[in-house]
Amino acid sequence: MNEFLLIILAYLIGSIPTSIWVSKYFFNIDIRDYGSGNAGATNTFRILGAKWGTFVMIVDMLKGVVATSLYILVPFYMGMSNEWERTNFMIGLGLAAVVGHIFPIWANFKGGKGVATLFGMAIAIQPLVAICCVAVFLFVLYLTRFVSLSSILAGVAFMVFILFIFNEKETLYRVFAILVALMVVLTHQKNIGRIIKGTESKVPILKFRDNRRKRKS
Repeated sequence: MNEFLLIILAYLIGSIPTSIWVSKYFFNIDIRDYGSGNAGATNTFRILGAKWGTFVMIVDMLKGVVATSLYILVPFYMGMSNEWERTNFMIGLGLAAVVGHIFPIWANFKGGKGVATLFGMAIAIQPLVAICCVAVFLFVLYLTRFVSLSSILAGVAFMVFILFIFNEKETLYRVFAILVALMVVLTHQKNIGRIIKGTESKVPILKFRDNRRKRKS
């Protein structure tokens, strides 16, 4: 299949507005009219709760995995001798999905921030790095219950893992890792401001832990 057509297909997969469809179908609302106005997993956690926030996050990650894995439809990229070309094409497919998530054609080009889809892309390209980033995300979420802060630190950790710990040799992948960290920080500027002011919403998870701490205090 033509690479250009696969890039378009990756964009369309990324454009699936999971949180919007969930909010409209199950709650008869548009998630973008509430909370931060963002059509992503973080706002879904905030407005619809942990159950649906987790569902949206998983589906948005799967969008990145599936879109990035479309390279298997081109026989040329299946050979071990074409690893460099395959990685570059996978990055192109993944970025198309991320763009689709941020500017979804199915939702008037007003979507989310693309973090979950980025992680899905990382899972497809470098699973071990992605697992480490997910571990960072879950650890920070457990400590703070801020999905935004967890996403920011996981994105920065992705860059650190690629550049220093795993020392990835592919130049484009290294540049991509830096861009990911910058994009995650830039797209979460409002969240950073709210965290500093103490007004950022915490997701409704681990309530048993918080209630136990209150009882002890």
